[in-house]
Amino acid sequence: MQTRKRKATAGRKPGYDSRKLFNGKQYTGMQVGRSHHWDYDAGDWKETKITPDLWEISYAVTKRRRGKAPEYSGVPVGTGYHWYILAHQYVEKLNANDYTTDMRGFKFKIAHHRAGAPGWNVKGGTQRKRLIKFLKDVIIQLEQPSIPLKFTWQGALYKGEAQPVMATCEAGVCREAEVMLNDHYWGVIKRLSKGWKIDRVEDDLSSLVGEQIDAAMQKQAK
Repeated sequence: MQTRKRKATAGRKPGYDSRKLFNGKQYTGMQVGRSHHWDYDAGDWKETKITPDLWEISYAVTKRRRGKAPEYSGVPVGTGYHWYILAHQYVEKLNANDYTTDMRGFKFKIAHHRAGAPGWNVKGGTQRKRLIKFLKDVIIQLEQPSIPLKFTWQGALYKGEAQPVMATCEAGVCREAEVMLNDHYWGVIKRLSKGWKIDRVEDDLSSLVGEQIDAAMQKQAK
C-alpha cells in the first residue's frame, strides 16, 4: 500500500501539486497559462432590479469538464472555492421569451477550503480585504494608458483600444490585454506560442490586433 501511495504522489508532483513560480512567488495548482473547458447544465439564473442600472443576480448550476481529468490531477473531491467574477455580459433579445447571452471577463480567487477541512482558509474579514485589493488593482489597470487600435479587416474598419492586463506584464512586455473594438468588448487577447488569440474570434482578426499591440510595446521599449 505504501508503494502505491508513493507512486500516486509522484504522479501528481510534476503537475498539479508541484511548486511553480509566477512573478517571483511560489504557487501550486494548475499552471498559469493552461485552460479548462466546461459544459454547463441547464442552470437557474435569478435577477432582481435594485436601481435603473444595478441588478442583484444569483446563479446555480453543475458544470462538467469536457473530456476527463488526467489521473492524479486536480484537487480531492470535497474541495471548495470562493470566486469573485467581474465580467461583461452582452445579451440580445430573440423573441418575447428568449435572449442570447455572452459573458467575458475575469474571476479572482477569494478563498478556498480543503476537502475535510472545517472551514475556509481565510476568515470573512480577510476575504473582504482581498476583494477590495483586487477591485483597486482593476481600477489602477483601467486608468493606465491604453493601446489604440485601428485597422481594416474584410472591408470593415475597426477602431478601439487594448488595455494590457498588468498581472501578465514583465519588463514592458504583456502577455494579455482586454480588447474593445467598435464600442464592443471582445474579451482578452492572449499571446500563445502560435501567436495572439481571442477566444471565439477568427485567427486572422486576432493576429491583426496582436500585431498592433506588439508594435506599440516595441515602440514603448525604445
